[in-house]
Amino acid sequence: MPEITMPRLSDSMEEGTILKWLKASGEAVAAGEDLVEIETDKAAMTYAAEADGRLEIVAPEGATLAVGTLIARLGEATAVPAAGPAGDQDAEPAQNRAALPEPAAAAGSTRAQSNGRRDGEVAATPLAARAARRHGIELGRLDGTGPRGRITRRDVLAAAGVAVPAGGPAGVAVPRGESRREPLSRRQQIVARRMVEAKSTIPEFAVQTEVVMDGAIALRAQLREVTAEDVRPSVNDLIIKACAIALTRHPRVNASYAESAFELHPRVNVGMAVAAEDALVVPTVFDADRRSLGSIAAETRRLADRVRSGQITPPELAGGTFTVSNLGMFGMTAIHPVINPPQAAILGVGSLRATLARDDQGEIVDRSLMTLTLVGDHRILYGADGARFLAEVRALLESPLGLLL
Repeated sequence: MPEITMPRLSDSMEEGTILKWLKASGEAVAAGEDLVEIETDKAAMTYAAEADGRLEIVAPEGATLAVGTLIARLGEATAVPAAGPAGDQDAEPAQNRAALPEPAAAAGSTRAQSNGRRDGEVAATPLAARAARRHGIELGRLDGTGPRGRITRRDVLAAAGVAVPAGGPAGVAVPRGESRREPLSRRQQIVARRMVEAKSTIPEFAVQTEVVMDGAIALRAQLREVTAEDVRPSVNDLIIKACAIALTRHPRVNASYAESAFELHPRVNVGMAVAAEDALVVPTVFDADRRSLGSIAAETRRLADRVRSGQITPPELAGGTFTVSNLGMFGMTAIHPVINPPQAAILGVGSLRATLARDDQGEIVDRSLMTLTLVGDHRILYGADGARFLAEVRALLESPLGLLL
């Protein structure tokens, strides 16, 4: 009897959590059919059957198991019945319908999830579905506030009467009148463990500089007049492009430390930190040095939307050689980010702020300043290396026409 083990769905995956079985025990499955939804260290993904057979589930939903651990078996292959009338082929297995309350009849027609997966026949994130089961909430009665109307964990908690502080992290519940332990999601556990490992094993240093952003702001305003909305670069896109160019000129910043050696990467893949519903996620803009500003703008919008809608996949989160973490939109003047191992460095970006300064003629003028903080791995880089790289980024942003070449 063929065995199904916990698959390795990303290059860094060590264990996974079974979020939901998409087929019931005893049900016939065909090769290529989605079988189970698994939460990895990077994203929630579906895993498809590799052969025909009759499913025997071994590991229950919610179980966290190491890669290679048995999770199910496939019995003797049987013919999978042809799809019935329209709508039947997408019907939820009986086991999964029992796991979630049915949506109210008044909810109208079935709403498919934005990522193509179904959860109680409503568009909801995996965390929202889990919270709904815990609190006994019918997802079909809720109006989602997530991208494209998707129901989020915050929506479920609000319906359950659990207070969620405005401005607090999305999905962090604070019940009225008493404290409560809120268990970490699988992704939060992985992020926490990696950050502890990074802080305890990487000897880091930081260098900081102020950038006069007047030229970059003016260039962005000009580009907005001549480009379509979906390719109009943001300030963060300009920073990603400046970093990509500077990384080609300072290859050790685009490197990793491995086994007492430097691994110099041939590609410049810039990760950008995105605040997801329950964790910080870092999708990758591949070959950012070869992309135009318009291409970078389109890609960062696409990736951010996929992160927030829960559709991001491990390949889109892998392969980064450098990271940009921008908290300027939250009004933070400067940040000191944690290196994303095995990368050599990460750039922290603060907010744009108006200041008064004197120009070359001594006149008082308005200036827009931004604080950039580079945190580096001292095993690969030294202070002078970081300073030279950061000075290059500053020069590119202060004379931004070079970003168009």
